[in-house]
Amino acid sequence: MISKKLGKHTKRLPGLASLILFMLLCACSAYWFLQLVKPPVRAVAPPPQEEAPQLDLSAAGGLFGGRGAAAVASNYQLLGVVAAKDAADSVAILSADGKPAQSVRAGAEVQPGTSIKEVHKTYVLLSEGGILKRVVLPEDARPKSGASSPVAPPGQFPGPQARPPANPPDPGALPPPGGGAQDQ
Repeated sequence: MISKKLGKHTKRLPGLASLILFMLLCACSAYWFLQLVKPPVRAVAPPPQEEAPQLDLSAAGGLFGGRGAAAVASNYQLLGVVAAKDAADSVAILSADGKPAQSVRAGAEVQPGTSIKEVHKTYVLLSEGGILKRVVLPEDARPKSGASSPVAPPGQFPGPQARPPANPPDPGALPPPGGGAQDQ
């Protein structure tokens, strides 16, 4: 039974083999024709490597709770600082753009768009358009390291009424409490 089915197809076998060989001959001739006609390979140079910019890691310190670097403000001059225990009561004496000095509280505006962010003993942080700028107190205006100036509580400034009397009265010269006469 198998031989009968195989016998019918044996007549077509030489034609099928010729078709497969012809297809193989076409593929080989097309490959070699393209290899001969193909343009030569040009050497491609890699693009020039640009030097990586240097990263300033101090600016990222603010992300993790550290202090970010502040730019130095050149058009402001710090002439004096009154640093109080409460940061809101601190005052800085600033001269902006060569104008006369003015005293400004922490949080107030020095000029439009520029305000005092923090007041410290030797410098002030200004916020100018969201950018922190540091203005440093000159060396000759800084307090001496051995001298410490007393800080008055906010709202109380020493004046003539706060000074003790120069000569305290004699306790014997005062009249006794309860009137001038004594009971016997």
